[in-house]
Amino acid sequence: MKSLKVIFFGTPEFAKTSLEAIHQSHHEVVGVVTVADKASGRGQKIHQSAVKEFAVENYLPVFQPEKLRDPEFLENIKNLNADVFVVVAFRMMPKILFEMPEMGTFNLHASLLPDYRGAAPINYAVINGEKKTGATTFFINEKIDEGNILLQNEIEISPEENAGELHDRLMEMGAKLVVETLDGLSENSIQEKPQPEVEHPKNAFKIFKEDTRITWNQNSETVHNFIRGMSPYPASFTTIKIGEDEKFLKIYKGKFENETHDKTPGSLEIDKHQFKIFTKDGFYVPEEVQLEGKKRMSVKDFLNGFQHFDHISMA
Repeated sequence: MKSLKVIFFGTPEFAKTSLEAIHQSHHEVVGVVTVADKASGRGQKIHQSAVKEFAVENYLPVFQPEKLRDPEFLENIKNLNADVFVVVAFRMMPKILFEMPEMGTFNLHASLLPDYRGAAPINYAVINGEKKTGATTFFINEKIDEGNILLQNEIEISPEENAGELHDRLMEMGAKLVVETLDGLSENSIQEKPQPEVEHPKNAFKIFKEDTRITWNQNSETVHNFIRGMSPYPASFTTIKIGEDEKFLKIYKGKFENETHDKTPGSLEIDKHQFKIFTKDGFYVPEEVQLEGKKRMSVKDFLNGFQHFDHISMA
């Protein structure tokens, strides 16, 4: 099997796992492209991306261009004579870059394309109560997540799994799929195919703060799926009133039950050990929460400090 020369493009932990898998395979990583180091946190310390940390530890050449059209950067990449570019959790690439390698540029996407094109495919698969999802490798073109499919693998989603847990499983599965794709390209054994035409594709748009508020006048299962689909990041929230103060309360985990009631969705029932938040057709019982300004904690610990609060978010 021919060993391919690869330039890898990526940033977070999800991408690092794929880079590590390629580096451990018989293929050769000749360059790594990632974001510039950033200052973050209270002390504004400089932090490197997970991909850069791995590349530096393994003596791989690293490029951190501010602009992907920078002539000097493009010339440096071209001079590496890579056979193929691999992209995992990176940014949009200009045509002049993704058309550079002879074999093309392929991307790993954490969904079964054409469903869940966009920035948050893992979150939305859980939010929508999907029973399965997967990972897809596909050739990049000028449209977002619409290029020809190379390989796909499917994975089941368990009823209580959150987005973070699914992320970690897809991260490992996706890394293997990337290496399988490189192997197939080197052997010329993959038949690329256009993505199926879907009249109403399921989308996975970028999630903003305002998208994470819990809507209690929905079915209990819908609420439950929304909370686990946002957990642990970016985390769903509601608003409670403690004394005269309104506070955000993030909810990471819980359980639901369906039952007939005459309560207003969003109203509360509190005892020493738990509290219920009523929904359209039952109630939700939080198990792990984080009050604004506090650490994430169990509901038992939360209730030890706050037993007198009112729910005010009826959205």
